[in-house]
Amino acid sequence: MRFIGLLPVLLAAGLAVAQGVNPPGKAGGAKGLPALEKASGVKDPDKLERSARAVADMRTVLREVLEKLEEARRTKDVVKLNCVNEKLTQIKGLLRISETADVALQEAVTRQDSTASEHEYTKVMIANQKVAQLRSETEECIGQLAFRTDENLSVEVEEPRDLPGGDPTRPPSPPDIIVRPPPASPTL
Repeated sequence: MRFIGLLPVLLAAGLAVAQGVNPPGKAGGAKGLPALEKASGVKDPDKLERSARAVADMRTVLREVLEKLEEARRTKDVVKLNCVNEKLTQIKGLLRISETADVALQEAVTRQDSTASEHEYTKVMIANQKVAQLRSETEECIGQLAFRTDENLSVEVEEPRDLPGGDPTRPPSPPDIIVRPPPASPTL
């Protein structure tokens, strides 16, 4: 029965994670995402609404990532395809968990079981944050995030005046050989 002593520790750790407790000096959750609010501080109707909105957002992200997958297939880039496919698989799993948790949340709210509703709500919100993170990682896979520019962007290049002339990628051709080298064998 040593597990009874561990139970409060595990519950406290689970609540800390579920409530979005961040390490000291860190603002927000993973990769700049905002910390989750305390589930016990959200009223049941708000939990239902936010959970439904989060599941809808995750479905939208799923559609966007599927489009990225098709884009990677069209370009026939295996590295991008594998990267996007990995993120897509994770998003599908998180969406499946969220849909199940959303249904369980609705049942818990109907039963007025606050512990179960907080747990299910927290699962949906954590999955939503992870899906948002995976979405940005998918954009990095495709390379759009690194190279996204403004359409009205203009670049001016100033060339230094003391550079040598000519195109360094096209060196001059070697001079023609004027003198014939001596024969390789003395008998000729």
